Amino acid sequence: MPTFSRVAPQELPMPLLLLADPSEHHIATYLEGALCYLASEQGQPVGACVLNVNRDGVLELFNIAVAIEAQAQGIGSALLEHVIADARAQGYARIELGTGTFGHQLAFYQRAGFRVESVIRDHFLDHYDEPIHERGIQHKDMLRLALTL
Repeated sequence: MPTFSRVAPQELPMPLLLLADPSEHHIATYLEGALCYLASEQGQPVGACVLNVNRDGVLELFNIAVAIEAQAQGIGSALLEHVIADARAQGYARIELGTGTFGHQLAFYQRAGFRVESVIRDHFLDHYDEPIHERGIQHKDMLRLALTL
């Protein structure tokens, strides 16, 4: 199992972050000042997570990614579990996030206890230069999910 550590934003490998968010420009908008976590195995980065303080007591999860060769081994779930426990220990009351309306990411967050709160129509159409497809379906709308800690 990997080890987890809080790191400075510049310590997160951009290729890893791009697995979860295909826009380097978009990543740059939420990376500065973020709470960043790195999952490592044998000294190599295998996962990353980026959150920002949204408002008092509320964090927003912007990015969580696992290296392709390390996927489907429980690393992402363990990393998210670590992040949730750390947020709770720091006194945060809630974690919010946005994700697509279908696909493995939605199930991943729901397994961790996140609940759907709202839909933002056309988010992926309005905020990304290139269409984002998953399993032959284009992502258009964003679901907003939250977990009370």
